Amino acid sequence: MAQFGWAYVNCSSSGGGGGQAAGPTGSIQFLTGTNATSGSSKLVFYTASVGSYSPNTMLLSGTLVVQGTITASSFVVDQTNVISGSTIFGNSTDDTHQMTGSLFVGASASAPVFRVDPYTSQSVTTGFRVAYQSVTTSGVTSSNSNYIIGIGGATTLELRIHSASVAGAGGILLVKDEAASRVGPIVISASSGETIDGAAFYEVSGSNPAISLYSNGSNWFVF
Repeated sequence: MAQFGWAYVNCSSSGGGGGQAAGPTGSIQFLTGTNATSGSSKLVFYTASVGSYSPNTMLLSGTLVVQGTITASSFVVDQTNVISGSTIFGNSTDDTHQMTGSLFVGASASAPVFRVDPYTSQSVTTGFRVAYQSVTTSGVTSSNSNYIIGIGGATTLELRIHSASVAGAGGILLVKDEAASRVGPIVISASSGETIDGAAFYEVSGSNPAISLYSNGSNWFVF
């Protein structure tokens, strides 16, 4: 029968960092040397409430560098001075991004190209350019992406206006006859069941005439 003796193992002198984790209570361990770990008060995990921190909170006091993607159910920034580089907000058309305060777009806040002032409920811009579409054939229907429609051609032409309910209250459309001379009028037709100044259509004639239309959400009106 084989016989076994005994052995004494001194964990404190085995080079394993004293045989136990080191650092303050709650500290997350990291390698400090060969088979040795320790912790720091700068990187801790709270299993219970500590001050303003709720249970199950990891706290890092210092700088975090991530080479990869961060995924979170919520993202809170207490303070930031500069966000540099190209930035994309949202990944679908139903995303909503809310900002409280003023918005400045430009080289500096003192000389913005575009500014939104919540105190006056106004937006201010140094230049303004809107969507333009040229129409030269009859039967074209406008859309919410239109603002100015220039009518070409030289004969009678019908322009169909998209629904006022789609445009929404406050929607604006400008129509201008760009032809130097035209035989017959430009007929602007409302969508089925809607009107332009109370009529199903509106005729524009004369020398390079133009009209402005606005929607109240139900019908169109000339102004």
